[in-house]
Amino acid sequence: MSRNARHYAKRILLVGWQLCLLWPVSALDQASGPSSIFARDSSAPRSRVVIVQDPEATDAFEPRPERIALMFQRAITNLTGKTTQATAWLTLISTQDVIGIKVYSSPGSRSGTRPAVVAALLEGLLSAHVPPKKIIVWDKHQTDLRRAGFFELAKRYGIRVEGSADTGYDDKVFYETPLLGTLVWGDLEFGRKGDSVGRRSFVSTLVAKEITKIINVTPLLNHNSAGVAGNLYSLAMGSVDNTIRFETDIGRLAQAVPEIYALRSLGDRVVLNVVDALICQYQGEQRSLLHYSAVLNELRFSTDPVALDTFSLQELDRQRKAAGIPSPSWHTNIVEIYQNAALLELGTADATSILVERVR
Repeated sequence: MSRNARHYAKRILLVGWQLCLLWPVSALDQASGPSSIFARDSSAPRSRVVIVQDPEATDAFEPRPERIALMFQRAITNLTGKTTQATAWLTLISTQDVIGIKVYSSPGSRSGTRPAVVAALLEGLLSAHVPPKKIIVWDKHQTDLRRAGFFELAKRYGIRVEGSADTGYDDKVFYETPLLGTLVWGDLEFGRKGDSVGRRSFVSTLVAKEITKIINVTPLLNHNSAGVAGNLYSLAMGSVDNTIRFETDIGRLAQAVPEIYALRSLGDRVVLNVVDALICQYQGEQRSLLHYSAVLNELRFSTDPVALDTFSLQELDRQRKAAGIPSPSWHTNIVEIYQNAALLELGTADATSILVERVR
């Protein structure tokens, strides 16, 4: 069964589960913590996470490109079981694909996805003879991408940089929910009238019509509503319009993020998720606050976005505790996103079912 078919079948289960769950999320979090966000049978297949670490990957919070390139090579070959970076990449993509590298750029180059990490990824794709014109680094807005330094990568490597909101939206590919949104300029239905206006979030034409394979590269950065600005949140909210209706309420976001990710034009095209864990910023969200950051010098790889986001939540909580900062009052509600994602079979949210391989 395709993920899109599972999406519609599981959505019924998801609604029923939300109505009938007798053990509240807060109790689950207190009893088990982020390491057991959604329990699965121990016989279930284990998700793999490959973590590569280099103590010299950064210098005074600045990435060292030559070290990061080596980290990328070690991680991708270990993840795929191949001996060279080029053959490793060709197990995930082909030279005929249009590859969209989804970054999280709004916090800038210090706290968002770091251009040095994306540069290492680009060099790997180019080593596999992927044509530069078939590689697109993208986020929702070109202005954020330019400010974060990604247009400089475009000049260096000959690839494209695009904003999904700037390319417009496909009126035939959308996520629909009864929740009405307050439309803003740039949304496809902005200025339109009618009973159904504001109930749909349309997928960007960049994603719906052009990109064939997606690689997520997200930072280890806290998010006040999603817990982490991770793989699920970044791709879902970066790909569609009319998102304000979800962003203002944790419960609404918890349902929308996994359901949007599960769309055929999104989740089914993701071949790899990478967490830029060179620096872990555990406070600040969109603002770069290096005094609320810890240097980890890690990159984390998996085909399972939920597993990576689960580990990111754990890490953020661990770093807050180490700094003597209590978990926010809303923290116990955030795990619902990842519970819902597990119900939709997007990945594993139970850390005990995740196989972690550390590479140095």
